[in-house]
Amino acid sequence: MMQQCSEDEVEEMLEQIKQRYGEVPYILTRMRNNPKLLLSKILYDAAVLDGFNHIDAKTVELISIAVASALKCRACIDLHVRAAKRMGISDEAIMTSMLIAASLSNAAVLSEATRSLADATDDEASQSGGCPECRIPVFEE
Repeated sequence: MMQQCSEDEVEEMLEQIKQRYGEVPYILTRMRNNPKLLLSKILYDAAVLDGFNHIDAKTVELISIAVASALKCRACIDLHVRAAKRMGISDEAIMTSMLIAASLSNAAVLSEATRSLADATDDEASQSGGCPECRIPVFEE
């Protein structure tokens, strides 16, 4: 079971996060009044970000920007762009991560939409006696 943190411990954790990012992310500030929740979030994030040293910090920021962009989280994008700029990441690299996210998001939209269209076409073809493989409906006069 997780122990309760003192107010001083909470402030110390938030200060460490501020040193890492240059600011405290909004969601962590909102969790300040629920130390148990805040601690679990910080421990989880630390396990993900600090426990695996296979990716350097700049790459983590670029991935974070891409994911935030794909999820359309404006506050997250803003935070990670500011952190990336403080790390010396170029505008070109930041933009590239955003464009990769946009490309993948676009592919996901098209993939889902065209599958829905294909399913609807399959239904029409099967109802009209058409071929479910080539999706060419058979029209009867």
